[in-house]
Amino acid sequence: MFEKLEKVLMPLAEAIGNNKVLVSIRDGFLIITPLLIAGSIFLVIANLPIPGFSEWCASITIGNGTLATYLSKPTDATFSVMAIFATFGIAYSYAKQVKSDPLFCAAAALMAWFLIMPYVVTGSAKVGGEAVDVALSGIPLGWVGAKGIFVGIFCSFGATIIYTWVKNRGWVIKMPVGVPPTVTESFSSLIPITVTMTLFFVINLVFGMFGTNVFDVVFVFLQTPLLGLGDTLGAMVVAYLFLHAFWFFGINGGSVVGAVFNPILQTLSAENLEFFRTGVGEGHIICQQFQDLFATFGGCGSTLSLLIAMILFCKSARIKQLSRLALIPGVFNINEPIVFGLPIVMNPIIVIPFVLVPTLNIIISYFAMSWGMVPICSGVQIPWTMPLGISGLLATNWAGGVLQIILLAMGVFIYLPFIKVIDNQYLRDEQLAAEDALKAPDEDDVDLDSLSFDDL
Repeated sequence: MFEKLEKVLMPLAEAIGNNKVLVSIRDGFLIITPLLIAGSIFLVIANLPIPGFSEWCASITIGNGTLATYLSKPTDATFSVMAIFATFGIAYSYAKQVKSDPLFCAAAALMAWFLIMPYVVTGSAKVGGEAVDVALSGIPLGWVGAKGIFVGIFCSFGATIIYTWVKNRGWVIKMPVGVPPTVTESFSSLIPITVTMTLFFVINLVFGMFGTNVFDVVFVFLQTPLLGLGDTLGAMVVAYLFLHAFWFFGINGGSVVGAVFNPILQTLSAENLEFFRTGVGEGHIICQQFQDLFATFGGCGSTLSLLIAMILFCKSARIKQLSRLALIPGVFNINEPIVFGLPIVMNPIIVIPFVLVPTLNIIISYFAMSWGMVPICSGVQIPWTMPLGISGLLATNWAGGVLQIILLAMGVFIYLPFIKVIDNQYLRDEQLAAEDALKAPDEDDVDLDSLSFDDL
């Protein structure tokens, strides 16, 4: 079965490996991988699944803040601004692919991305004892985080293409001989940067004439198909199909889908809690705890199963090292290191199990609860970083914990053939790199056969 699947998927993998756009996205996301792994450590510490730990951190005052606020800063410096690094990295990688100026193209992409971004931060403030909605000038964290990556990808390619096109046509300022190279490169990039800025200015102006901006239009467009979702099994499956489709394109699917679906799930959880506490009303299988504890394990795509498959069955140095680094965050349901490090984003080989495994988890869990094999969730709030097994036990009973472990094992076998295809591809790449290193002459070596003493 593995051989047949590999015959189908390997041509696709090779086509992806030769595609400049997809390679640029892959390599661009690799830039943020070490940042996300480091940020994951502090995210786990700040959200240890210990009752009362978060409240204890919030009670310790340090200067004008608390221990909780200081623990959140490493996360804000990585997860909350990851789109900045991704936009820079993708543009840099694509510029190298098309033989352009990597640093200037990356800078142009960031400029274009910030140019079309709305500089408005909304919130509320107390005025005369009453809460008043306010809008202040500033860069919203929502857009510079995972929610803004989708627009960042388009800016990376758009700005690089425009810059390179202008530069290749010779529309540059040429400096006289003798000027330092750095100064020459800076002035030669002036016209391409200006043209890029002008075009993105026009885009921003056009959207502004309609009273909106690119970021809001994209976000609303993605949310529109989700507005009719309810609290049924079909709604949950559809919501998660959208959620994982968004993640495949580098968009934080949890933010997009959650903005519509989470209020419904939270209401259902509250009704479950009231039902278990007083017996009033009815219980619901679909609720917030069902989503958090039985749909995915280790983060979106249920990638804890993928991690186990990587550790147990993969042989390439790249995957083995990544799996070791991502294991601890994955146990606590943090999987950005895998999503952007493998990567899963824009990787058509892994997208099939990435969508399939959570879908099967939802369907199997739903019918297990519907048939009375596992109790429905009680509505008690379980920390989202609680490892599986324990979280299922606390939300239902021992049967819930066992169900989680069974679903985790099922996910391993579903992911296995797909990750092996990627692993084999990486193995070939590593072997070719090793062979090239052996063939390349070492500049420090001295070839004794070429020495001659006749002229001495």
